[in-house]
Amino acid sequence: MSPDLRTRLSNVELENPVMTAAGCAGSGRELAQYFDIARIGAVTTKSVMLEPRAGRPAPRVAETPSGMLSATGLQGPGVDVLLQRDLPWLISRGGRAVVSVAGGSAGEYGELARRISDAPGVDVIEINLSCPNPAGQGRHFADDPEEAARVVSAVRSHTRSDVPVFAKLAPDVPDLVGLATACVEARGDGLSMVNSVRGMTIDPRTLRPAVAGGMGGLSGPAIRPIAVGCVYEVHAALPHVPIIGMGGVRTGADVLEFLAAGASAVAVGTINFADPSACVRILRELEETLDDRGVTRIADLIGTAHRPMGAALGNTSATL
Repeated sequence: MSPDLRTRLSNVELENPVMTAAGCAGSGRELAQYFDIARIGAVTTKSVMLEPRAGRPAPRVAETPSGMLSATGLQGPGVDVLLQRDLPWLISRGGRAVVSVAGGSAGEYGELARRISDAPGVDVIEINLSCPNPAGQGRHFADDPEEAARVVSAVRSHTRSDVPVFAKLAPDVPDLVGLATACVEARGDGLSMVNSVRGMTIDPRTLRPAVAGGMGGLSGPAIRPIAVGCVYEVHAALPHVPIIGMGGVRTGADVLEFLAAGASAVAVGTINFADPSACVRILRELEETLDDRGVTRIADLIGTAHRPMGAALGNTSATL
């Protein structure tokens, strides 16, 4: 008998916990030629803004020894294209939609939420808080719990009550638990963790930053221990708040790690660029691992790492 992979993000039930991460799968169309996108729990769209945005000049991406540094500048066609083209296509293919939103003010975020939450097929709205705040001297909204809470409150106030709102947090902030708590107190229904880690790489030939603008977001295997630690820390402080974990996921064992730390679902990001069928492979590996351990319900694994020694489920000696 196959394990029950169903999981919940607030009031939304997903068939399994494997999702795509924002910015790593478009709106699902790019991956659909490799697998049936209805097989995974959900597709998280690339962060959308009110108006079309050209993004930063090239070069935007640089390879690192254990990941990728990117600085796209939130390029995209704007919310009208999402609503008229991308979202209907995703729903027509049986996909579940988590729509990521980005903005330059709480008002922009709120207007995006108002327009998106009324669209058919939107399961969750994810707030990308790693956007520069023009009123905060270029700091990101995620850097300031008060500003982050203002954005979350604006989105929640303009979103249908049956559509959960998840705040996406960055790991490189002074007080992650304080930030998470502020977002939940602003009526956020859940959290997505973590966004990429700010960093830089220098081109050894030119001795200049390898991506335009200098700084970029580091993703991939290098940040997975950071991400797992962040999920663990926040779940310990807010155990009843659902978390979408992400950061360097490449295998089913990586998903299991995030679930044990306290995530209810796990998003797959950078590996999609190298292995477009990674999501279904990871899902298969997760099923095989659960079967080996004798685990019948994935919900029973969430937060296992917080339990006393000896209280873990299944065959703990099984190979991950």
